[in-house]
This record gives sequence, structure tokens and C-alpha cells, in this order.
Amino acid sequence: MTDNQKYASSIFFKSAIPLLKVVATDTPLGLKLKGKSFVLQLSAIDEGVKYATHFVIESGEFKTVLSVHESPDIELSFPNIDHFVNFMAGKTMKLPKIKGAMKNFGAFISVMRLLLKMASLLQAKDLPKKEADRVLLVKLYFYLLSGGISQLNKAGHPEVKEWAQKSPDRVYAFAVNGMPEVSAWVRVKAGNSKAGRGEYERCMPFFRMRFDSIESALNILLQKADMLSYTAESKLIMDGAPEFGGQLGQFMMIIAGFAK
Repeated sequence: MTDNQKYASSIFFKSAIPLLKVVATDTPLGLKLKGKSFVLQLSAIDEGVKYATHFVIESGEFKTVLSVHESPDIELSFPNIDHFVNFMAGKTMKLPKIKGAMKNFGAFISVMRLLLKMASLLQAKDLPKKEADRVLLVKLYFYLLSGGISQLNKAGHPEVKEWAQKSPDRVYAFAVNGMPEVSAWVRVKAGNSKAGRGEYERCMPFFRMRFDSIESALNILLQKADMLSYTAESKLIMDGAPEFGGQLGQFMMIIAGFAK
């Protein structure tokens, strides 16, 4: 596995795939799983080692586990990391091997609808038409970015790792005015990092990238607007020293490079 494959697969397995639970919770598609219980796994092989994230679904409720399950009911199995990374980034339509689909057909169809919904949002180039989808997409991006920064540090990405090692105990956050439910944060301290969802409650974040609206957030996240002009117009508010906003923006670009 190359370094870039390691960083990309870490982001996908540990930050992107877990977002499926958010899509199931925040959209009517999740209701299709009500009453169903099964284990869903996405996996890939590299040099004989299996990497995976799985979900234990009990009566429609998701539990995310960042490890391999030995006997999932449904599994999307990629033969190698390259196929997995390219598929997750939308660079190939070649399907993985699918196990357990016919035996659990109803659950499989519901899962595929969730996966397609998540992919259509994360690979969108324009703002979704529905307001609910816009809010969900901002939430998915904030969770992906905060989790992705932490995972890149843990995977040893040189730029992110150096930043984390030099950092005292600090919390960096993403937010939209008046919408605490879409917030996310990452805490770093002396080389360690941890990502979280919602507002950080123990103290005020050391730095927070805050948007005046969902639309402003999406225009930046989808790279349709300039951060400097949005800052001048108060559509993007930097709660903290501006240089930390530039640093956070740089990490956002690194994650986008691996994820797309």
C-alpha cells in the first residue's frame, strides 16, 4: 500500500463510511430498515491483510465499528485498496464483490439506497435543490473534515502529524450560525487527536470556522466561492487568529484531494 492509498483508505474507512449512519438517521431512507437486524461490512484486502468498517444494525438502529467482522450478513468486498479508494472517490463504477445480497435482499436494497444517497451528496458539484439535503451535506462535510484531520494524523500524514505534534491542547471547530446540530470539532494535543460531532461543550474552541448560513458553507465546501472574499463579507467568520483559518483550510484541501 502506498502512502497516498494509506491516507485515502484511512479517511474512507474511518471517516466517510461511518457517515452512512448519519444518512440513515437524517433521511426517510433509514425508515426502510425499521425492524431489520443484520451486519453490514465494507472491506478491502491489501497484501493479505483485510481492512474493514462494519455496522451492526439492530431493529434499524446503527452501531458503527471500525474493524473487521468475521461473518457479516452483507459484505461489499473489494479485492484491493486501489479499487476501494477509486470506487469511494467516484473514479470507477466497477462494483465490488457483494456477499449475502440475495439471502438478505430487502436489507441489501435499503442499504444500497443509503449508499447511493450518501455518494450523490458527497460527490455533488452544485448545491442540492432540497433544503434538507443542503443541511445534511454540510453536516456530512463537517464530520468528514473533522474526522479526516484526526485520521490523517493517526495515519502519519507528515504535514498533519507535524502540526498535531507541535500543538498544545486545542480544539478546532466547524459551525453554522444558529445550527449547533451541524457542528463538528477536532481536538489536538501533543501528537494526539480526536474528532467529535456537535458543539464542543467543555470549553470554547481555540479556533472556529463559522458560516453565516448553510448556503455560504456549501459554496466554500464545494469550492464555488473564495474564502477571502467570504471573510470580507462576513459570510465566513474566523473565531480566532486568521492564520489558523488558513491552516484549517489547507487541511480541508488535503482531505478533498484524497476523497475526490
